[in-house]
Amino acid sequence: MNRTFLRHLLYGPIARQLRRYVVVGALATALQLALLWTFVEFGGLHYLLAATVAIECTIVFQYVLNNAWTFRASQNIGRLDFFVGLAKTNVVRGSAIPIQLGILYLLVDWYGLLYLVANLLAILVSGLYRYVLDARWTWASW
Repeated sequence: MNRTFLRHLLYGPIARQLRRYVVVGALATALQLALLWTFVEFGGLHYLLAATVAIECTIVFQYVLNNAWTFRASQNIGRLDFFVGLAKTNVVRGSAIPIQLGILYLLVDWYGLLYLVANLLAILVSGLYRYVLDARWTWASW
């Protein structure tokens, strides 16, 4: 069963979409880490507050790229559909914020990881959650 699931992810009908989602996620991750570093090192913000602001800044960035490229086949076209989709992705990503911040807090305060490394791991863990909800609800693509 696990091999079938992995094969489906790599070669199945959603494989191309998942790869695009990962590319957009990687770009957003780089942006989020740069913003987090800037807010902590130059803005003097606590790393959890800085992470929250950085996450919010990347939500719109990801939505625009995912809508135009990743989910092109089920793209939200037209002003109303675009903004409804943006609201949906905000709900999805907003619900992932506590997951990401919780992991970030545990890795930094309990295990002593650097906040940037911990945030990268937290993004990876919460990424699958976000993909499933975005694919199934925001764009209803599968």
